[in-house]
Amino acid sequence: MSEKKIRITQVASGNGRKPGQQATLVGLGLNKIGKNIERDATPEVLGMVNKVKHLLKVEELG
Repeated sequence: MSEKKIRITQVASGNGRKPGQQATLVGLGLNKIGKNIERDATPEVLGMVNKVKHLLKVEELG
């Protein structure tokens, strides 16, 4: 069973954001603007992305 993958790019800083949003970025593995990560599109990851969607760019991978 193959999970869908997503590429997440941080496009805005977490500085000055609520502590929960900063912790979510760290939990995703993001800490710098322009950093990319690839993750499986699980409900947990999608929930984290939704929480800080205004700081991210998300692309679906084949």
